[in-house]
Amino acid sequence: MSVQETDQLDDDVEVLEERRASAVALGWLLTVGGAIGAVASAILIIERILLLEDPGYTPSCSFNPVVSCGQVMQSWQGELFGFSNPIIGVAAFPVVVTAGVAVLGGARLPRWFWLGLNTGALFGAAFITWLFVQSVYYIGALCPYCMVVWTVTIPIFVYTTGYNLSEGHLKAPAGLRRAVVDSRGLITAVWYLIIAILITIEFWDRWYLVF
Repeated sequence: MSVQETDQLDDDVEVLEERRASAVALGWLLTVGGAIGAVASAILIIERILLLEDPGYTPSCSFNPVVSCGQVMQSWQGELFGFSNPIIGVAAFPVVVTAGVAVLGGARLPRWFWLGLNTGALFGAAFITWLFVQSVYYIGALCPYCMVVWTVTIPIFVYTTGYNLSEGHLKAPAGLRRAVVDSRGLITAVWYLIIAILITIEFWDRWYLVF
C-alpha cells in the first residue's frame, strides 16, 4: 500500500470516527432532551386537569404574577388547536426518545425517518417561538415548564438539522452545510441568549414581583 493510500485510509477512518461520535452525541441529546420534554409536558397536562377540576387551584408552577403557568394554560394560546398544547409534547417527545435510543443502540435509521424527525423538530421550534412571543408580549407571564420544553426543543432542532446536513439527508451548498454543522453549539447558545435578553427587557420593570 502506497503512502498516499495509507493517508487516505487514515482520513477515512478519522471521518468515520467523527461521524460515529456525532451520532452518539445526537443520540444522547435526543434521549435526554426528549425525556425531559416529555416529563415537562406531562406535568403541564396534570396541572391543567387539576385546574379544570378546581378553578381555585394554584398550579405548582405559578409563583407570582410574572412566573405563572396558570395564566398561560388558561389563555387561548394555551389551547391553540382546541386542546391543551402539552398534549403535543406528550405525543411527540417519546418519538424523539425512541430515535435517540435507537441511535445509541447502533441502529441505522432510514433517510425518510430523519427527514420526518427534522420536520417535526422544525414544527416544534416554530411553535415554541410563537409561544414565546405570545407568553412574553401578549399574555405577560412565563410558564416554567413551558420554558423547559423551549430549552430542549431548540438544541433538538439545531443538532438534528446539523446531523442531517452532515449525513447528506438534507441537501445544501457545501459552505452552508459546514457553517451550520460547525456552529451548532454557537447557534443554540445565541438562540438562548436572544430569548434571555428579550425576557429581561420585557419584564425589566416587573422583576421586583418575582422576589
